[in-house]
Amino acid sequence: MAAAEFFELNSGASMPRLGLGTYKLDGPASDTVALIRRAIELGYRHFDTASLYGNEEAVGQALIDAIRAGDVTREELFVTSKVWNDDQPRAAEAFGESLKRLGLDYLDLFMVHWPWPQNGTFVDAYRALIDVRDRGDLVSAGVANFYEETLDEIIDATGTAPAVNQVELHTGFTQPELREYHAKHSILTEAWAPLGRGEILNDPAITEIAEAHDATPGQIALAHLLAHGISVIPKTANPERLAENYGALSVALSDHEVARLGRVQGHRQSKDPRQFPG
Repeated sequence: MAAAEFFELNSGASMPRLGLGTYKLDGPASDTVALIRRAIELGYRHFDTASLYGNEEAVGQALIDAIRAGDVTREELFVTSKVWNDDQPRAAEAFGESLKRLGLDYLDLFMVHWPWPQNGTFVDAYRALIDVRDRGDLVSAGVANFYEETLDEIIDATGTAPAVNQVELHTGFTQPELREYHAKHSILTEAWAPLGRGEILNDPAITEIAEAHDATPGQIALAHLLAHGISVIPKTANPERLAENYGALSVALSDHEVARLGRVQGHRQSKDPRQFPG
C-alpha cells in the first residue's frame, strides 16, 4: 500500500506528505540553518515551525539561503507556522509577525496552535486566519490539536473547514474517530510525534516488519501513517536521522502489514487538548 507524492488540500493546494518538524530546534541559529539546508539537499520541501518554537528567523534564513543558492524555488516549498494561545485575540497580527520573522512573501499554511477552549477565543482566531487567507498572504488556513466539538464550532461559525488538523498521532494511537471526522469534512490529518517519541519502536510488529523491508523501525512507523493518507512531520536535530526519516517515503507496506501495525497498542503521550492549557 503506497501513498501519493502529495496530499491535495481542500484549499486546492498540494502539500508534500512528509515534512520536517522543527520543534525544539532552538539551539544556535547556524545549526538550524545547516540542518534545514541539509534537509533540502535530501529532498525535503515541507517545513513546520511555530511562533512558540522561537526559530522562525533561522528557519526562514535557511529557506531564503537555499532559494538564493538555486537549490530550490519558493514555489517548491511548503512552509507552515502557527499562532500561539496567548495571541489568539490578535491572530491576524501574529500571522504578520511570523511572516516577517520568516522573511517570506506568503505562507502555505498557518494554524491555530491549540483550541484552548477554556479561553473561548479560538473561533475568532480561526476566522481571522480565513480573512488573512482571503487577502492573499496565506494559501491555506488550518488548526492543530482540535477535536470534533471545536472543529464543529469553527466550521459552523465560518462555513469553512480547515485545510489541515495537526494532532498527536502515531502507531498505537491513530485516533480513528477523529480521522473519520476529518474525512467527512475533507480535512487532511497531519501527525506530530509520528514516531511516538520512540516508545513504540520496539514493538515486535514494527521490528519484524522493519527487518522484512530492510528498513528501520522508525521508517516503518512513518510508512504506516503515510499508508493511511496521514501527513507526517517527524522532528530531529540529527542529520543521519534526517535522512533515515526521509527514507520512509520509499517503504511500501502491504495491506496485511498495515493491518498488523493497526493492532499495536499505545496511548496519548502529550496533553489532552480538551484540558490543555487549562
